[in-house]
Amino acid sequence: MNADSLGLLTWWAERAGTGTLFGFNVAHPEALLVLPLVPLWLWWNQRRAAQRESLPFSRTDVLIRGPRPALAWVRWVPWLRATAFAGLVVAIAQPRSGARAERVNSEGIDIALTIDISSSMLAEDFQPQNRMEVAREKLKRFVLGRTTDRVGLVAFSGEALTQVPLTTDYPVVIAAIDNLQVGQLEDGTAIGTAIATAANRLRNSPGRSRVMVLLTDGENNRGAIDPRTAAQAAGAFGIRIYTIGVGTEGMAPVPVGRGLFGLRYENRPVKIDEPLLTEIASTTGGRYFRAKDAAALQSIYEQIDRLERSAVEAKAFIRYTERFRWPLVVGMLALLGELWLRARRGLLP
Repeated sequence: MNADSLGLLTWWAERAGTGTLFGFNVAHPEALLVLPLVPLWLWWNQRRAAQRESLPFSRTDVLIRGPRPALAWVRWVPWLRATAFAGLVVAIAQPRSGARAERVNSEGIDIALTIDISSSMLAEDFQPQNRMEVAREKLKRFVLGRTTDRVGLVAFSGEALTQVPLTTDYPVVIAAIDNLQVGQLEDGTAIGTAIATAANRLRNSPGRSRVMVLLTDGENNRGAIDPRTAAQAAGAFGIRIYTIGVGTEGMAPVPVGRGLFGLRYENRPVKIDEPLLTEIASTTGGRYFRAKDAAALQSIYEQIDRLERSAVEAKAFIRYTERFRWPLVVGMLALLGELWLRARRGLLP
C-alpha cells in the first residue's frame, strides 16, 4: 500500500479516536475504525481486476459484437458498494451537531420548606379556603419560582417526616406538596422536632446559604426536642430560619371532631406562640412573619424569595441534533444503484 493510502488510514484512525467527523460530534466513534477497510477493499478490488488476463464469455457472438455501451457502467459497481458500506458505517457512528455541555455560574440557595399539617391547619379563617389549602397553594408558587435552588420538604405535626430531600427536581416537590394532608402524622405541634429534622437535611448541603422556612399555626406542645435548643443547633450549622405564623387574630372556626355531615367546627381563639417563633428566627439571623390572610402569606414568600443568595455551579445541557439520516440515505441510494446495475448486467445477452 502506498504512502497516500497509509496517510488516509491514519487520518481516519485519528478522527475515530477523537469522536469527531468533519466537525460533527460522533456518538459511537469506535464504529469509524471500520472505515479504513473501504479504501483497502477498493485498492484490492482494482488490483485484482488489473491482474485478470481473460474474460469468460458463454456465447461467442457476444465476443464478436464487442463490449456494449451499458457494460461501461459496470466499473462503478465497486464504488457504489464502497459508498453504501461507508454510508452505513457513518450512520451507525451517529454523527450529531448542536450539542454541548457547559458550566455556568448562577445564584442559588438550599431551602428546607417545613410545614405544619396538624388538624388546626383545617381552620377556615382564610375563606373560601382553609389554612392548609392556602399554604399548599403559596408553597407551590414559591417552588415554581426557583431555577437553581435546591428545595426540600418536611411535614410535621406531633412528629416530623422528610417528604422530599434537597433537590432541583421541582415537579417532585410540587407533587409532594399536593399530597400533603392533615392526619398523615400523629396530631400535635412539635416545632422543635420539625426544626431538628429540617436542619439535619440542610447541615451537610453544599450551598453556602442554607435557609429553613417554618410555617405553623400553633404552639409547641409535642416532641422531646426544645425548639430553642434546636434553633441554636441549626444556627451553629449556618442555617437561617424564617418563621411564619399562619392565622387570623381573635377567633377562628377550628375542627373539633366529625359529625354526620363531615367535620364539626367551633370558633376558638387563635393561639400562635409569636414570642417563640420570633426568638427562633432571631437566633439564626432570620425573621418572623405573621400571615393573617392569603395575600399576606403570598407577600411573605415574595420577601423570602429575595433572600441572600450564593453562587453555585450548575450544568446547562443543549440537546443534540442527529445527523445520521444523510449518510444513511446516501448509503441506501448507492446500494440501490449497485443492485440496479447488477440486475441490468444480468439481463445482457
